[in-house]
Amino acid sequence: MVRYIIRRLLMTLPTLFLVGVSVFSLIRLIPGDPAQLMLGDGVDPGQLAEVRRQMGLDQPIHIQFVEWASKVLRGDLGVSLSDGQAVLPLLFERFQVSGVVVIIAVMAALTIAVPAGLFAAHKQNRAADISIVALSTVLLSIPSFWLGLILLLAFGLELGWLPVVGYVPLSTSLSKGMTFLVLPIVTLAVIEAGVLTRMMRASAIEVQRLEYVTHARAKGASEWRVLTRHILPNAFAPTLTLVGLILGNLLGGIAVLETVFTLPGLGRLLVDAIFARDYPVVQGCLLFTALIYVLVNLLVDLCYPLLDPRVTAE
Repeated sequence: MVRYIIRRLLMTLPTLFLVGVSVFSLIRLIPGDPAQLMLGDGVDPGQLAEVRRQMGLDQPIHIQFVEWASKVLRGDLGVSLSDGQAVLPLLFERFQVSGVVVIIAVMAALTIAVPAGLFAAHKQNRAADISIVALSTVLLSIPSFWLGLILLLAFGLELGWLPVVGYVPLSTSLSKGMTFLVLPIVTLAVIEAGVLTRMMRASAIEVQRLEYVTHARAKGASEWRVLTRHILPNAFAPTLTLVGLILGNLLGGIAVLETVFTLPGLGRLLVDAIFARDYPVVQGCLLFTALIYVLVNLLVDLCYPLLDPRVTAE
């Protein structure tokens, strides 16, 4: 087990290096001069050259990367060109919003999808199975922004149960802050439940055809025990992989939903920084999102031995 964990941790290091190189290179390929953007038009060439020197833009590209990487390792992602705020604290502040929405939504989707997928596999090709598959297909086909707008119209404007715009930090008021997060969480949970249900069903159908499941039933084990003790642990592994991918994708691509619900999250920060050509913030957002994606999938890999001990043996 320890060797497995160490091996997975070591395999993460080249991935993180490639992520850093990719983010650094992509930002350098964006047209425009960050120093020129910061100073504005009509600036004195001497002043522009001085700012470029201070930002290290006059150095060779490999020197720029080494200096940038050393600052990143120290937790220094630079300063926003728009408001002069340090990038790293800004990322943590915005991530608190996006992280709460995404994590709660995925956990809620799992709570729905795992029993629904198991039940559909148990009732394969029957009316219950066909109904669950049809419903999950409809759910995963709905665009998140459209469902969000419908929920806002229904529960915000028509019924008046929940607020339509604005945001209150959870640190200020937990109950009031959650009222602003209910609709985004429900929107993501409903859509992701459809994806996870189909994956859980497919995995459970494959597992229940294996010999050890047939042997358990032949020994007289109850169907509930077969489902929960023999099928669920092995069928959940592919679903757990999908959960890791979903968490990473949502944290990086939640900008549309945050715009619909006017949430000050990480995705909206990235979009605003792109429009403002705030290169340090864009670079920080990309690096932070990629890092979260890698760490989430590393955590998923480390959880595999808990479901299937054969993973460490392999």
